[in-house]
Amino acid sequence: MKTRLLALALVSIGLLAACTASPAGPGVPTLAASGSTAGSNGAGSSGAARAAALHAAAQCIREHGVPAYQDPVLDAEGHVYTDSRSIADADQATGNRSGIENQLRDACEALITAAGLQPTDQPPAPPALVQAGVAAAQCLRANGLPNVTDPTSATPYTPGHGFGLTSAELPQTGAGKADPTVQRAFAACRDKLDAEVAQSTFTALAHD
Repeated sequence: MKTRLLALALVSIGLLAACTASPAGPGVPTLAASGSTAGSNGAGSSGAARAAALHAAAQCIREHGVPAYQDPVLDAEGHVYTDSRSIADADQATGNRSGIENQLRDACEALITAAGLQPTDQPPAPPALVQAGVAAAQCLRANGLPNVTDPTSATPYTPGHGFGLTSAELPQTGAGKADPTVQRAFAACRDKLDAEVAQSTFTALAHD
């Protein structure tokens, strides 16, 4: 009798342990599953693939009318800065403003689309470039060019050349940047203009 009671007690304890144990449900990932998920979403691999696609598009652009075109720069946030100046210079050299762009579209459209590249467009100006541009604008206003306005992130700029000046910001003498007042202002503000240009280089933009 005692042996039977002992056996029943052991069975009861086993059933209680089975009921209170936490089941290994499918919502709890295993170590192997977690590792494979992280590997498939690695930012490094996707960044490298995007950079390779941008290089391929740039190579096509160089081979179809813009040999000086530099590889676009991809920053850590996914912004792409492009050598729009080389395309503009090539347009002027042909005397047909839309000629080069149409040529590139015909020859390189698939590569440009795959890279997510806008060859003549830039992302918003980063804060460091805007700050340098504001300092330059303030200096130019103080030295004879009162119509120069402070740039913002939405102000057009050219990598390697900064914001530049519009015709409305120059003296209305018809001389453009050759106007003596403009030349004096440029000389007085050379350090600030150089700082603005430095913040617009591909090297600086890639780290903003």
